[in-house]
Amino acid sequence: MTDPIDITHLLHSARDDRSASEALYSRIYDELKLVARNQLRLERPDHTLQPTALVNEAYLKLVDQTQVDWQNRNHFFAIASRAIRRILVDHARHRRRAKRGGGAEKLPLEYANLVATVGPSPIDLVALDDALTRLRAEDAEKCEVVEMRFFGGLNNSEIAEVLNMSSRTVERHWRYAKAWLFRIMTESNEDGRRK
Repeated sequence: MTDPIDITHLLHSARDDRSASEALYSRIYDELKLVARNQLRLERPDHTLQPTALVNEAYLKLVDQTQVDWQNRNHFFAIASRAIRRILVDHARHRRRAKRGGGAEKLPLEYANLVATVGPSPIDLVALDDALTRLRAEDAEKCEVVEMRFFGGLNNSEIAEVLNMSSRTVERHWRYAKAWLFRIMTESNEDGRRK
């Protein structure tokens, strides 16, 4: 893990200083690549997006965030979680469009709880994104917990710091969100089979 104080300093300096931006990238690259690898492990084996490309694209989106007042390392990785989610979902949507909707697999019931565990089977990121969008409308904090934990790899204490809440509250939000997503995605899967 990188030094949080150093990262916070570089985040504040990177806005106006190209060398600080380059130093920031070299400091957080390995952590972002680990997050990218973990996310891509959940994808289909023939996925065309590689961890390095995902990191580079996410970083470009992050340094382009001139309106963000970076608070600290955890805040950066929380925003990175959202960027990684957007990139992966956009990639999945593009692939679906390219196939004109054909070949899109529904999330099998046994994988609906995959948000909670990492496994070798691919998940339907578009279905997960749709469910997360619904969760955000119901409870934005719970959606943010899922984004940071699932897409960003942050732990409960890191999420708690970003959201300014206790780790126990984060854990309660995580448990609720997993159950809620399981229910919504199971209902979607069953609706898809009924048609």
